[in-house]
Amino acid sequence: MKKQKNIDLTQGNIVKQIILFALPLLGSSLVQLLYNTADLLFIGQFLGKNESAAVGASTMMVTCLVGFFGGLSVGATVAVANAFGAKDGDKVKRILQTSAALSMISGIIVFLAGYSFAPAFIHVIGTPREIADSAVGYLRIYFFSSIFIVSYNMGAGVMRGMGESFVPLLFQIVGGVTNVVMDAVFLRGLNMGINGVAWATFFSQGAAAVCTVIYLFSHICEEYRIHLRSITIQEDILLSILRVGIPSGLQTLVIALSNVVAQYFINSLGTNAIAAFTAYFKVELPIYLPIVALGQATTTFVGQNLGAGNPQRARRGTGICLKIGCMLTIITSFLLIIGGDYAFGLFVRDAAVVALGNRIIRTTFPFYWLYVFLQVFGDSIKGAGKALPPTVIIMINITIIRSIILISLVPIRPDVRTIAVSYPVTWFLTAAQMLIYYMLSNREKEKSCE
Repeated sequence: MKKQKNIDLTQGNIVKQIILFALPLLGSSLVQLLYNTADLLFIGQFLGKNESAAVGASTMMVTCLVGFFGGLSVGATVAVANAFGAKDGDKVKRILQTSAALSMISGIIVFLAGYSFAPAFIHVIGTPREIADSAVGYLRIYFFSSIFIVSYNMGAGVMRGMGESFVPLLFQIVGGVTNVVMDAVFLRGLNMGINGVAWATFFSQGAAAVCTVIYLFSHICEEYRIHLRSITIQEDILLSILRVGIPSGLQTLVIALSNVVAQYFINSLGTNAIAAFTAYFKVELPIYLPIVALGQATTTFVGQNLGAGNPQRARRGTGICLKIGCMLTIITSFLLIIGGDYAFGLFVRDAAVVALGNRIIRTTFPFYWLYVFLQVFGDSIKGAGKALPPTVIIMINITIIRSIILISLVPIRPDVRTIAVSYPVTWFLTAAQMLIYYMLSNREKEKSCE
């Protein structure tokens, strides 16, 4: 078998390497977005209002539980990237063995927690009685997919750490196609209702996970290949994964909490404001998704180069990701501001909602380049194995300070722009603190090397 063609980010042209590595990451996000959209289309066409609402009511629990344990895959990415950059094949293999065991344990924990606490969660968030039972049923079936979701994320994470971002994209496409086919079978063919949506997720995530497992067990080069009997938890490796993975998972939770607070104040402004922000969160995706892909590329780039003992190249890569991200963001933001009517018109027809949407993007998009700074610097810090500082910075600014701004200002001036302005303000504060921490940590490294 030929050796897999990973992208070695420790050598070669930095711009070319980053673009080649980041494009499949962006592709994976787009595929995820497309089959989520397909879900919504099937739900809208074949399910009633109550069943659609039940799926919506379940989203937060899925985001929190799956997102938290998904953070462990970031820990695996950083650990593998470090070992891969250091050309330590034995350690890479040990990380893969521990990651496989950890994904199975985590998947079981997510399933048990989700299945057991689904009724309590649905009750706590005040879900209307007429959709509560459907929401609980949907969640319980959905969480059967947990071990598949965690296994795919962990497998994709370790592959990315080795510089392989294209194969996870292929498996994501397999899962996406399976999801669309199963949606059609369960909703249109078998009329299974909301449970059919959950079972479609089960099979689609299962397809992606099975492909990932087969690849890691039989298609990567022999030096890294793992076997069923070798899967075990190794304490030193586990600690290195958790050191980055747990803070990364917590970051998902604090951002989710911030979104809950923001949604509360959005809801207080009425139906048009809700519709405008719902459309806005879709319109911003052409800006947001490339930034996230560049952030993920930064994590792996920094991890590999620090593992290879080349901190200067790691810093250059971070700077290049920053420049690429700012350039793309400024161009895309400008185009979307100019074409705001058309962009919002893809999602809503109501002129009043479109007008509110334009107010929002004119408040946030001119400053979206700030988000590049917080994402790239935060992910660069994670790539260096320090995930707690970015999480704390995000919690203080995105969650706490943004909530204080909303609580203080929205009652005084109840307008969509009041909510919208809280985003660039907290982006600036977060980006500034990420930059300061990044510079101080680099200065400490330079002093330690003297």
